[in-house]
Amino acid sequence: MLALALAATLAAAPAPRVAASTVTVLHVPRFDQLQGLTAFMMRAGASSQMLNPASWRGELHPFLPLDPTQPESLTALGIDATGPLSVSIRQDGRLACTRVADAKLFQEASANVLARNGDVKAGTVKGVTTLRAPTGLGGFAGYVIKGQEACAFASTDTDDSLRKEATKLVTKAPAADARMGAVPGVLYVATQQGVVGLDGTANGLKVEGTATKLPLPPFQAGGTSPYGAMAPAGLLFSRAQVAPTGVAQAAGSVRDAVRMVCPTCPAEQVQGMTDALAKQLTGHVLFAVDSVQVKGSLRKPEVRFFAAKQALAAEVVDAAAVKAALAPLGQFPGAKALTDGYSLEAKGGSLYLRLKGKHLVFGNDSAVTQTVMTSLPEKGAPLTRAVDFTLDPKKLARGLSQVSLMDVMGDETLAAFFGASTELGPLLARSERITGWLDSAANGSHRFSVNWTLPEKP
Repeated sequence: MLALALAATLAAAPAPRVAASTVTVLHVPRFDQLQGLTAFMMRAGASSQMLNPASWRGELHPFLPLDPTQPESLTALGIDATGPLSVSIRQDGRLACTRVADAKLFQEASANVLARNGDVKAGTVKGVTTLRAPTGLGGFAGYVIKGQEACAFASTDTDDSLRKEATKLVTKAPAADARMGAVPGVLYVATQQGVVGLDGTANGLKVEGTATKLPLPPFQAGGTSPYGAMAPAGLLFSRAQVAPTGVAQAAGSVRDAVRMVCPTCPAEQVQGMTDALAKQLTGHVLFAVDSVQVKGSLRKPEVRFFAAKQALAAEVVDAAAVKAALAPLGQFPGAKALTDGYSLEAKGGSLYLRLKGKHLVFGNDSAVTQTVMTSLPEKGAPLTRAVDFTLDPKKLARGLSQVSLMDVMGDETLAAFFGASTELGPLLARSERITGWLDSAANGSHRFSVNWTLPEKP
């Protein structure tokens, strides 16, 4: 039954026509079903030019002006607005495949654009019509059409491979992409690392997809989480159940953080303590970031680590065994014993490892650590997903705004944050909430979903 359902799903949506050597694929199963998504983009575009359809609609076709906010604009170009659009982005140019409703009108509209640079070459062989013209930028643009299928192209050089690819695409049936069939959406973006489906309304954006390269451990869903009853708070609030095979990886990330901000801590003892703690973890974790307060240059790893005021809670099997595993910490330089654990003076701030019942809490801020300790519930509750999270967009905007222009020089990661602050900061500040979930999928990949909600009234 599952196989039949998947086959029906794949058959219902037109498959993408994808050229060989494509880096990124953009696929719209039906152009006339983009209204909800474009409604969100138009509203979001008032605060973020990057999301405004006017900024990216030129990428939908190599040379024709397709307007996603007005499906009737396709009809004026001879394109079937109820049909699919597939864009293949390659290193040497782009191809866009559409279904035509009026071949003559499509050819006339294309010729009017392509003829601007002169030297148009056209011909028909075995029912396949080709037109090609120079772009004026050292490459060629044109289209190949057979029946109702048309693929347009624009190359960045004089190589003829894009025209040949376009010919192949219109003369054979497209292959279904199972990754697109597995996630909902009216617009898909796919690479070798995964696929994302997008849909929306005037007040919200929904993103769902799969990815193979996320630097995360495997997770598992089901059962009761000791943190399931906690109410989301702060900049980021996330609950997860790490699979048994991923516990060591998750514990390793904490070990690496300690080593980074405490270079004087004995490495062998840090490793031994981490290994001992990993054996006591059930996999249920809570991660909370209250806010971001940058003190110093973010180019320094310790400043980045302590900028986000955060705490991590993890359920343990045997509290006594955990207490024994933490005992060597008391001999570390800068360590101080607390009634329920230890604090550790580190480079850039202090670390806290505290134990409450069967919960080990690791934090880099005393107030946030205490808040998490106080908020731990006596009873758990079920979680429907392996990971869920809630983001406060306004706090996120304030955090991103603290990345300075001087910080980004020579650091690609910080440059990305600075760019996000510039482009998305105003939109985040006007947003209501961002929520989502994540599950593990086959072959080490992850499936995820994000819902971005705007206020009902602008």
